[in-house]
Amino acid sequence: MQIHESAENYLETILILKKRLGQVRSIDIASELSFSKPSVSVAMKNLRTNGYISVDKDGYITLLEKGKEIAEKIYERHTLISDWLTTIGVDPQIAAEDACRIEHVISSETFEALKAHTQKGMNQ
Repeated sequence: MQIHESAENYLETILILKKRLGQVRSIDIASELSFSKPSVSVAMKNLRTNGYISVDKDGYITLLEKGKEIAEKIYERHTLISDWLTTIGVDPQIAAEDACRIEHVISSETFEALKAHTQKGMNQ
């Protein structure tokens, strides 16, 4: 299923914050992304309605299976692309920003080839 780049960013952010903080609320996402609380609230409602996340009575957000799958895919892409760009001499800040854009548009075929190439390079 195809979802919008903004939804992918929210799911990835939830995953990253969960790793960093242990639990995630909308306010954490708003702070991390520098978005307004109402914007994040609308996005969380859409993600919840479409079965990507659940929100408990205390406002804690959990990735559901299909949301976690997307978040992990985007996070893997971001990490690999950012690391690769850094190794070829791109400033880490610029590499992270570029990886954020590339991770959403790169085809699965190209990403897998890049992944295989970078892993081959590390094993030499």
